[in-house]
Amino acid sequence: MKTKPDLSRSSRRHFLARNALGVSSLAATWLLKQEALLAATDPAMPALQKPDHDLLPKSPLAPPRAQAMISIFTGGGPSHHDLFDFKPMLDKYAGEKFPGSDIKYDNAGQATSIVMPTKWKFNRRGECGMEINDTLLPHFAEIVDEVTLVRSMHLPDIRNHVSGMRAMTTGRGPEGHPTLGSWITYGLGAESRNLPAFVALVLGNNPPGSPFWDSRQLPSLYQGTVVRETEPRIANLQPAKHLAGAPQENQLDLLDRLNRAHLEARPGEDDLAARLASYGLAARMQTEAADALDLSQESEATKKLYGLDDSETRRMGEACLLARRLVERGVRFVQIWNYGWDMHENIFSSLERACGRADKPAAGLVKDLKGRGLLDTTLVQWGGEMGRLPVVQDRGAGRQPGRDHNTEGFSIWMAGGGMKRGHVHGATDEFGHRAVEDVVTQHDFHATLLHLFGLDHEHLSYEHNGQAVSLVDGKGSVVSKMLA
Repeated sequence: MKTKPDLSRSSRRHFLARNALGVSSLAATWLLKQEALLAATDPAMPALQKPDHDLLPKSPLAPPRAQAMISIFTGGGPSHHDLFDFKPMLDKYAGEKFPGSDIKYDNAGQATSIVMPTKWKFNRRGECGMEINDTLLPHFAEIVDEVTLVRSMHLPDIRNHVSGMRAMTTGRGPEGHPTLGSWITYGLGAESRNLPAFVALVLGNNPPGSPFWDSRQLPSLYQGTVVRETEPRIANLQPAKHLAGAPQENQLDLLDRLNRAHLEARPGEDDLAARLASYGLAARMQTEAADALDLSQESEATKKLYGLDDSETRRMGEACLLARRLVERGVRFVQIWNYGWDMHENIFSSLERACGRADKPAAGLVKDLKGRGLLDTTLVQWGGEMGRLPVVQDRGAGRQPGRDHNTEGFSIWMAGGGMKRGHVHGATDEFGHRAVEDVVTQHDFHATLLHLFGLDHEHLSYEHNGQAVSLVDGKGSVVSKMLA
């Protein structure tokens, strides 16, 4: 005698492994059911998620200045001495011993105390008179009147790249904490129901120590969706060809029954509820993402603005243009990962190449957002996890000098979304080693960003395993001097 199978005890993981459905198939389940569970329109169907486990738009506590953010993360540490923070004392002591003994080296074995000035001349640009290296950053020089340049970033007790990138994205050096994009998505939800609220655009390989787009203690619904440079741009989005049609529909129907039975037997399983909501989003993305990723729809003038007509600037240009297309379609947070600014040797030639690839696209993004009326509500941030030291790093015979890591004081810039325009905030010491005036830590940085989105860094938290988790953890303050 055959017995009816207990679907609540079936292994969904085993079923997925055997049938290779992937995310796209699970997503289609929800699409075929017309998202009845997410909308909770059918009282006969179980409610699969709590109110705080969805991407529905949420009202912030205060009126927001920013509705979206694009972060161009220049991983590796752009040299502030050579780009944003001119120090005449480096010229005065060029080739001489640093007049002090308190340099914090990351690599003591290759460290020297020989002062190394920049090789470029700085000029004042824009109506604001911001002093920058306009030789390497000629396009940035055209947008300085839209920018707040922060010269006083400081990461306490951080030395290396991975912990620095974690600090700038999660607030902490150790791993295991939700990233900024996940917190903003958790706090505000999504403006678009057809695209993710949080997207990570990765140029080349993943940065060391990644993923920096992980939701960690937050439900997986709030993690970033990775968009790669090559196809498939979004992994597992489209179903395999051999599953198309009736075979897929049959498998999806069975999987839907398994999921329903599993949740009915285990009410309140938040992680599964969050994953299922993600699958529903993935289904909608099957039709919407292709349109958002299609840069051929842009005019030739727009492509040129971002540098798509030049092989040197095309990669970064495409990423910046795609970020704008995503934001204007309702994506809340876009982070472009460009890890290529770690210059322990040959710093002058390496920096020239890096700026040649990145300057025009980043400036083009700000110009384009302003021209479309989006800059006032879109925050653009450019910078990495550290700067460089004012002294020579020597890696041995036959190698040109570079600069070691410096998290004691470095520069980033921000534009739009409620930031002051044409403003320089803070300062480092006379050698550009330490931030000494209006210091901004990663905690202050995050508190300020949340404030711009109308969120309170002291109250935005999530209970995980009986403990409250937060981004700033009571250590930061809103830097009102940077705000318009």
